[in-house]
Amino acid sequence: MEPIGYVSDERFLALPDVAVEISAGDQVWQTRSSASGAIYLELPPGPYRVTLAKAGYGAKHSEVELGTGVHHFRLLSDQLYGYVWPKWVRSGELGEFRVHSPEPYRLSMWRYGAEAEQVKLIGWFDEHAPRATVQITPDDDYTQTGASFNKSGYTDPTHRQYVRAPERSGLYYFHAETESGAFFSFPWVVAPATPTAPLAVLASTNTWNAYNNFGGRSNYINASGLPDVPLLVPRLELARYQDATFGEHGFPDGSYPPLSFERPEPLNQIRRGERPDDPIRGRQPCHLAAAEWRLLSWLERNGTGYDLYADAHLHDGTLELDRYQALVISTHPEYWSRQMYETVRAWVFERGGRLAYLGGNGLDCEVEFVGDTLVFRTEAVEAGGPYENRMHRSFRPASALLGVVFTDAGAMTSAPYRVLDPTHWAFEGTGVSEGDVFGQASLHERCPGGASGHETDKTTAHTPSGAEVLARGQNVDDGGAEIVHFTTESGGAVFSVGSITWSSSVLVDEVVARVSKNVIERFCS
Repeated sequence: MEPIGYVSDERFLALPDVAVEISAGDQVWQTRSSASGAIYLELPPGPYRVTLAKAGYGAKHSEVELGTGVHHFRLLSDQLYGYVWPKWVRSGELGEFRVHSPEPYRLSMWRYGAEAEQVKLIGWFDEHAPRATVQITPDDDYTQTGASFNKSGYTDPTHRQYVRAPERSGLYYFHAETESGAFFSFPWVVAPATPTAPLAVLASTNTWNAYNNFGGRSNYINASGLPDVPLLVPRLELARYQDATFGEHGFPDGSYPPLSFERPEPLNQIRRGERPDDPIRGRQPCHLAAAEWRLLSWLERNGTGYDLYADAHLHDGTLELDRYQALVISTHPEYWSRQMYETVRAWVFERGGRLAYLGGNGLDCEVEFVGDTLVFRTEAVEAGGPYENRMHRSFRPASALLGVVFTDAGAMTSAPYRVLDPTHWAFEGTGVSEGDVFGQASLHERCPGGASGHETDKTTAHTPSGAEVLARGQNVDDGGAEIVHFTTESGGAVFSVGSITWSSSVLVDEVVARVSKNVIERFCS
């Protein structure tokens, strides 16, 4: 007998022993899901009301057509989740906070600048009835369409929960805490209503979405779409672990099903009580918002004013580069649209813009914004082939803009840099000499060891002429990041460090901090 459907949770893990009740008119069928999450019943094709319940998960009613194919029912576990929508706004604009909680919760807003500081308490929420703050997600693959929090059961406009973005630009987080002590934090990028500083900083919100696997998919987990059957033993069933390249590259045109921004981001949390000087705990926080916060904290501690924007703000023109002296991209700006690339390229090469690339594995893959989703052009690039990375394959070489590009050498290692040209203005006040090593200290716990690490970029044949390599990471297999500076005929300039771990070192390594300060002050002058 073929199953009429499967039941899985928000991670697309199979749910066994789910109580299932199916009705049509005055007929009722009852069963329970099997060990693989399968629902076995013989039903004539037609419309049915399906009710599912399991301890530890939110119950659900679904109105579905059954009997002509396999339906994927999705339940949401009794964990605390949340996100704000839209995830990036301008000062003064409204955002709707959307929280899933099996118990009453307290919500507050915090700004992550020099320190994490509470902006305001938003309040307590329980909606009066038991479990009324439990959300209901759609069935099937909602990674493509959104998690739809605050959609089912939120008919009263007064129960839609809005907050106005603060006047000051920056990285904000909402803290949700339940009576029993559960905690979940979720980010909000607030851009200025009008520019307030000579420096713009770009949050890598595209990368945040690429790594977000809420719903069972990311650009790394089930990238080509959810499988036909929910996962039971991921290590044996995920394509990621069956392919020696840890990827899925079967689509001829390289574009994969979209990933919606409208989902919680469990991998992008900042822990309760975390300070910018603390080591960055966890595999994903080391290259997502928690690591970017370290650079923002350092900027504010040094009195450097900046305006923060999301990737989409650069893509859609909200970020007007001509109103700024310099742009900083940091940590892991891996996924860019060609509009983003071309906008920055024209600004730097034609209008004298100045770009500080304080990150690694940047502009590695082209994406397209489609509604509230990203579409990834992720077809693999053969080693030794004509393309330096995926962005080059579909559009242009990243190193033609950044001066450097990610290569596999040195990946997942970290090390200090060795100075090649101590006379360059970037090293003013550092006291370093040729051959000296710097960047030993780092807050990056995923790949500890130095400011050149995690993923590292190097010069290529497409690096603009006149680019100078100032220092090189001492990573194994000649995989160290190269620090590069070059200028353009229009008076523009690019300074690249080529390392994800750079932003994790700026608060704790004096030379990394001084080099960063020299670059930003010169570019903003």
